[in-house]
Amino acid sequence: MFKCKSIFFGVTLLVSSAVQAADAGPTSAPPSSDTWIFSAPPRESPEEAVRVYQPLIDYLSKVTGKHIVLKYPRTWGVYRTEMINGRYDLVFDGPHFNGYRAEKLHHTVLAKLSDAREFVIVARKDEKATTPADLAGRTFCTQSPPNLAALVALSQFDNPQRQPILVPTKGFDKIYSGVVSGRCAGGVLSTSNLDVFDKEGVLKVLYKSPAMPEQALSAGPRVSAADKAKIVAALTSPEGIAPTEKLRASAKGGNSFVAANNREYAGLGNLLKNEWGFYDN
Repeated sequence: MFKCKSIFFGVTLLVSSAVQAADAGPTSAPPSSDTWIFSAPPRESPEEAVRVYQPLIDYLSKVTGKHIVLKYPRTWGVYRTEMINGRYDLVFDGPHFNGYRAEKLHHTVLAKLSDAREFVIVARKDEKATTPADLAGRTFCTQSPPNLAALVALSQFDNPQRQPILVPTKGFDKIYSGVVSGRCAGGVLSTSNLDVFDKEGVLKVLYKSPAMPEQALSAGPRVSAADKAKIVAALTSPEGIAPTEKLRASAKGGNSFVAANNREYAGLGNLLKNEWGFYDN
């Protein structure tokens, strides 16, 4: 069902309360027992990652009494490698990654942002395309895999010889303008972005995905059941609003955290089936 493929490589940067020098590559040993490693995708600069995640890390350190270090992966390749090697104890990212870690890495999904996620494949109304298959071989504006929207879109093309030509486009606003301008024959947007951008109804929907849970925080096997319960209680309490404010604003996934579980994310890891390195090791 899922027939997309991408390859990525890179180096790692370790970040605590300030950005430090880049490591030569992925770590070769797990962290010490008294330190937890927190990570998230390299969607922002190291400095921005500190701004967004450090308040959460400080809060969870206080709640659990553990020393938690933010490890910033400079590239998606490092993020993948460190993740699948079990180097991360706490991870905040998309539903497909949470589903993968729950399935393959014995992670527990603890708390998620409160909104749900849906995506749409769109084209201009004057385009002849009526289904995603009609976009095969044509330009398609999307963020690059393993971005969730890109993988959801590519999951609709089960023949690798019959896929659209991806035009890497950063930001849903630019994807929208790329389709409207004719730069791309189609594109993928979140439903909320479509509602905001397409006020005049220029686009038509060729496919709408099922609703899926939002981005979430998962914990690995080195985090005890008691500490996992503390983290869920902390994130879903009124006291958790301020420490997660910058993260929630950046992620645009809702006004609060709510408790989550692995069942909600079951099967979503399949979106990574054809992303190099996740299921072929």
